[in-house]
Amino acid sequence: MISRLYIDEAVKHHPAVATVQESLAAVPVSVVPDAVKVHESLAGVQDPIGEGKRVLFLTRNKGPFIRKCPGTKYYICCGYQILHIGTYCTMDCAYCILQAYFHPPVLQYFVNQGRLFRELDDLIWSSKPPFHRIGTGEFTDSLIWEPWTQLSRTMVPYFAQQDQLVLELKTKTTAVENLRGLEHNKKTIVAWSLNSPTIIRSEERGTAGMRARLRAAAQCEAWGYPLAFHFDPLILYEGWEKDYRRLVRELFATVSAQNIVWISLGSFRFMPSLKPIIRRRFQRSKIIYGEFIPGLDGKMRYFKPMRIELYQKMAAWIRELAPDVPLYFCMEDREVWKKSLGFVPEDRGGLAKMLDKSAARHCGLRIDD
Repeated sequence: MISRLYIDEAVKHHPAVATVQESLAAVPVSVVPDAVKVHESLAGVQDPIGEGKRVLFLTRNKGPFIRKCPGTKYYICCGYQILHIGTYCTMDCAYCILQAYFHPPVLQYFVNQGRLFRELDDLIWSSKPPFHRIGTGEFTDSLIWEPWTQLSRTMVPYFAQQDQLVLELKTKTTAVENLRGLEHNKKTIVAWSLNSPTIIRSEERGTAGMRARLRAAAQCEAWGYPLAFHFDPLILYEGWEKDYRRLVRELFATVSAQNIVWISLGSFRFMPSLKPIIRRRFQRSKIIYGEFIPGLDGKMRYFKPMRIELYQKMAAWIRELAPDVPLYFCMEDREVWKKSLGFVPEDRGGLAKMLDKSAARHCGLRIDD
């Protein structure tokens, strides 16, 4: 899928660059002084957002690799930390916020991973707090890089050798082959974003099908990895109840509930600036024409009663088959928690503590109560 490879002159001799070039041997290469030349290559293109998914820029991360989740004070955040390995995605989902987040969007992969691992070392030794959940799936998909970089073959064994961190790799792909045979010591959680076949067909271009994702999850379970799943964004449309209930049943018919660390739920929400992008790039999409209201974070959200009904039904279907799997919401308020799940996180020590305990239980770690 990559049509052009750009290399930052400052990293052209880095070993990771040679690895990517070898994997993309037939792709034209340009060495450039900075990102400006890469962005200029998209000037005048009819669909720079789509074209940017085929342009790969190898460069340095000049900021921190480890970042706090950008949450908001208005909604309950899980205390997740981001491992910033790269930006953007080769897949093309109508609802993806990255379309409006980067200007212009382009695939960037950071090769200065020596500093990445030094930051992880510092985090382990600082022990403040003594346990951290970290993931690479905030600004990109965790596994799209595997065909070119094999990053997981370095990261997974690193996490296996310590007891302070768990890594979550979140994906919509089936690119799990590099995870085979790795010494993971259950410190890496492999996670999938799930949606109904209806939404995957209409809104998620270039992603793996629903059953293909579940088969990949079953393969990772067979290799001993803990699993997680994210039903986000849940989207209201005619027939959603039947489709999502069937999806929940297929999930638990494919993998064991005992090996699932957590499941998150989140409804479709979007920045107002994303609406014209979806309208232009996904002309047949109907997802932006629902009943929305501005949320406290400025994003458009379904009316709260509609979200609560959606969550109540999803939670009931999941609990019917997996009553002990931890459920949580991504960026919802206390009222939604109480009316949908029957409790608020502070009743159980806070959301971060809830997820820490589940990760520790599945990953063989001990944390302070």
